[in-house]
Amino acid sequence: MASESARAVAAGRDDQQERILEAAVKLLAEVGPTGVSTRAVAAAAGVQTPTLYRLFGDKDGLLDSVASFGFETYLAEKRAFEPSEDVVDDLRRGWDIHVEFGLTNPAVYALMYGNLRPGRRPAAAQENQDILRRMLERANLEGRLRVPVGAATRAIEASTTGAVLLLLAQPEPQRDPRLIRPLRDTVLDSLTLEPTPATDPDAIVSERADALLAVLTPQGGVDPLTRNLFSPAEASLLREWLARLGDRGHP
Repeated sequence: MASESARAVAAGRDDQQERILEAAVKLLAEVGPTGVSTRAVAAAAGVQTPTLYRLFGDKDGLLDSVASFGFETYLAEKRAFEPSEDVVDDLRRGWDIHVEFGLTNPAVYALMYGNLRPGRRPAAAQENQDILRRMLERANLEGRLRVPVGAATRAIEASTTGAVLLLLAQPEPQRDPRLIRPLRDTVLDSLTLEPTPATDPDAIVSERADALLAVLTPQGGVDPLTRNLFSPAEASLLREWLARLGDRGHP
């Protein structure tokens, strides 16, 4: 099932590795992850089982390579993703690309996200997360995130993969991506803010510093910073730093 673009990405592999991975992806589509044994893949590729172990280490190594091989077309599209002026629209587009790939390639997707092995994460899944994280870091820099980048990354990963796996559990005629669009919009609305006139990074930092300084100002004789947190000198220094950051955004 590997496309020409996927093969171009995989140009560093030798012919034997390529043949084994193509056989494994085809077998995966026919029988699912449980049917992908090293012996079955070796037989389908016309190689000896020891050759497979020499090239991929063990079954887990083979499955990681199969997942990455099957995911290469998707990753090529994500790598080439052209950002727009609205980072939240980009997150919506990224969500839709993810869902479309999962519904188009259910066997590969199930191997990537439905065959979890604690402590092991396929390289392709890690790269996909890195791409998402960079988009969220941009959103954060522009003042569009309500939560830290790490929390937003986990929320989007959990909601996209959970939604796709839920759809894949339905009979194929019922796998309508429109059914999970409300989930996409609810999740992104809960994580992001509407754009503000202040798009300059210094102005955004200044606004946040001013807001934090206001929260940390002593009220009713109670200093929130010196309650088992900082000494009076440390609290004073922190407020001085926040005030300096706030001043950066003022003409």
